[in-house]
This record gives sequence, structure tokens and C-alpha cells, in this order.
Amino acid sequence: MAAVATSPVFGSIVPSQKQQALSTNYLSFTDGTNTFAQQYLPEIYEQEVERYGNRTLSGFLRMVGAEMPMQSDQVIWSEQNRLHVAYNNVTVGTGNTFTFVTNASTVTGATSIKNVISKNQTVVIINPVTGVEVKAVVTLSVDTSSTLATITVAPYLGTTIQNAGTGIPGATTGCKVFVYGSEYIKGSNLSDTSAGTEYRSITPEFTQYSNSPVIIRNKYAVNGSDMAQIGWVEVATEAGANGFLWYLKAESETRLRFEDYLEMAVVEGELASATGSGSAAAAGKKGTQGLFAAVKERGNTVVAFPSAVADALGTFDNILKNLDTQGAIEENMLFLNRSTSLEIDDMLGGLSSGSNGGVAYGLFENSEQMSLNLGFTGFRRGSYDFYKTDWKYLNDASTRGGLTGKGGNIDGVLIPAGTSTVYDQQLGTNIRRPFLHVRYRANQADDRKMKSWVLGSAGGAYTSDIDAMEVHFLSERCLCVQGANNFVLFTAA
Repeated sequence: MAAVATSPVFGSIVPSQKQQALSTNYLSFTDGTNTFAQQYLPEIYEQEVERYGNRTLSGFLRMVGAEMPMQSDQVIWSEQNRLHVAYNNVTVGTGNTFTFVTNASTVTGATSIKNVISKNQTVVIINPVTGVEVKAVVTLSVDTSSTLATITVAPYLGTTIQNAGTGIPGATTGCKVFVYGSEYIKGSNLSDTSAGTEYRSITPEFTQYSNSPVIIRNKYAVNGSDMAQIGWVEVATEAGANGFLWYLKAESETRLRFEDYLEMAVVEGELASATGSGSAAAAGKKGTQGLFAAVKERGNTVVAFPSAVADALGTFDNILKNLDTQGAIEENMLFLNRSTSLEIDDMLGGLSSGSNGGVAYGLFENSEQMSLNLGFTGFRRGSYDFYKTDWKYLNDASTRGGLTGKGGNIDGVLIPAGTSTVYDQQLGTNIRRPFLHVRYRANQADDRKMKSWVLGSAGGAYTSDIDAMEVHFLSERCLCVQGANNFVLFTAA
């Protein structure tokens, strides 16, 4: 008679002389903890504990800007230059002359500018170190063949620039000159075309900026077998995915992570400027200019916002004075990390010391139910309104909030509210755009704002013979930072 082979071997169940649960008598999942090595059902929390709260970081750009389609590899816009004529870094000569650089081709680090000062225009010459100023009328304005423009003036007080008023010493560098009007004698005309005496008509010029979109991609893949496997932990994500299928959680988190990348890529983006071996450009990448890079290049920077109340108020007043020299946008938004937000709260709270003329945190009736609000969400200083909020991206430990040191860390950014008027190269007209907005590639054939598609033979997709589901994500976008001279970046020391 043939023997019967049995599997599994039932001899693995070992009897015991005591009434107790032993791992040899009960099924055990080899998970290293013997959780199921006893007959009693444990109390299981099916849902994960959301110990990090809402982990998504996006939403900043939706608060301060807009998203608009584009159909090119590059977006170009132009911004107005200043209206009035002024020159910095002017050198006052020994006589009634001053000079400034007009041609950068032979001057290292100089900016190419044009001389548009005409004869008979009235100017103010200021030495910013001493505060001495001289008012004069232009008698000769010559562009030389070298790199300098030589302007001869006649001061209204005194006979030379040096003895006019308190006087500006000869060979003084770093002065400022601006035109405030003109004075002509009776019967004069503007037909004189001789060099240095002709009237210089000013043709407005614009400053042009551009940015290029980058392609951002990601995907999630799961094999068909795992899709059909149930878990004992219930899925719970910020996007609302729920159930006991673990792949739902992984797919949902991949999507959320990608949506954060859409914002982080245009906030942190850098143009690939280096061309040497090993650089991003050498690898075929062009990069894109993000918010931080644009403000560092074309905006204003405050290094190490002070924690002392007096110093903080002085620093903030310096910011206001600088905004006065720029666009003077009345309403501005402050997006800050926790420490800088508290420093500004302390600055505002320190103004209320109980002394006469101090400000108050709020209106209270001094009762047992009184509560004290030590935070500020908005305030007005000078002629500017500021709306303050915490920026989660700067506080989250998985991004910039995890930086405990200094040296390049971003503490916050001041962004002007409203819109700016710019010339759109594609439309060929002046348009109004938010100072900060996203451009994404799209037309009637393809919208690349946020594409998502499924490949494979599982999960309802039947596009290939692979026994898996692949969820792909793609976007192509860039950020336009217009009027960056009105932005302020707060950085650590």
C-alpha cells in the first residue's frame, strides 16, 4: 500500500501539560513581534495617527497669484523704467563740471547708460556722504569719445560748485544728480544742434525679462497582485482616499507630493548658468528662475531681521523707506517662518508699553474672561498696509523648516498685492498681471497644467501587457516675478 504524504506536517502542533497559549500551538505571522501568537484579539487602531497634521505644502501661489496658459518655450515681458532723469556715482570735477559713465564696453562692472541731460536744464547735485547739495543750470552737456559724459553747469549760489552754498569739494565721487526743471531766456529756441548745446529728446526704453518653463514629472507603479491585497490598516490621506487597499494611499501620496513639487519647483528654481563639465547645463538642463532667485537678483534683501524691539522697528522702517524709492505699493503680504513672525509680533507688541501714546493689542474689558491676543495678522506703518501669515513651507521640517543653521536660509518674503501693468510680447499690448503668477504650457491640443494618465493592465487600464498599474503625472510651468523691485526677501545671517 502506498504511503500518503501529508503537508503540512501536523506533528508541528506540540501538546502542552499546562493551560497556556504557546507559539507552538497557534498560528504565528513571522513579523518579528509575535503579535498573533496568542488567541486573544488585540485592540487594533485601524487608522494611522496623523502625527504631522496636514503634510501638504502647496497653496502659497494660489493665495498671491494666478495661473495662465502659454504656448511657447519662453515667456518674455518688459517693465517700465523710471520716469525722471537721475544719475548715481557721479564724479564732481575741480571746476563747474561733473562726469558719469555712459559706455560700459571698456569699464568693468559698469552699467551702460545714456546721457540725456540737455543745456538749460536745472539739476540738483548731492553729496550723499555729507548731505551737501548744489542747484545749478546746465550750460554744456557733452558726450566724449571716451567712457564719460562731461556736464558743465552754472550754480545759482556762488560761482563754482565748490563755493556754492557750503560747496562740494572737487574730485568727489559717488554723488547723485537729478533734473528738476529747466530755465530758458526770453526768445530762446531749441534749434541749436551744436555739440553739447543741443536739446536731447528722451525716448523711453523698457527693461526686458524672460523665463522658461521646466517639465516636472513623476509616477507611481503597483503590480496587479498587490492591488488585490487588502490591508489591516485603513488608508487615510489629505486627499480623502480611504479604505483598506494600501496602494490607494501610495498613489494618493504620490499625487500630493507632485502637487507640492509644482509649487516648490517655481519657488526654489534656478537657471542653469554654469556651463562647465558636471554642471546642469552640460547635462542638458536649462532650469527656471524661481521666486527666491528672482528677488535675490532684482529685488531687495534683509539679512537677519533683528529680535530686539527697537532694532526690529528700525529695520522695518528702513524697509518702508526703500519701498518709497520703488513702486510704493500700498498693500503688501508678509509670508514668514515662525521665528521672524514672532519677532514682528514682539516689535508690534513692544510699542504698547503702557506709556502715553502706546498702542494696544485689542479692546478688553478687564474681566475674568479677558483673553490676551499676542499675535498680529495685519498692521499699518506709514502709508503701507501689511498682512502677515505663517508660511508652512518655511516651517516644515522636511523642507526649509528643518534648517537649524544659517547661511542662505530663507526667513520670509514680502510680496506686493494687486497687479502690475506690463507689455505682453505675444498679445502686443499693455496688460495687467498679478506681480506673481504661474505660466503653464497649454493650447487646444494639449493642456500641460497638470496631466495625469494611467498605463498597464490593472486598475481599470488596459493599455499594455504589463501586470501593473502606472499612474503618471506631468506639468510644464514657470513663474513670472514682475516688479521684483517691490519684493523683499528676509534671509538668515
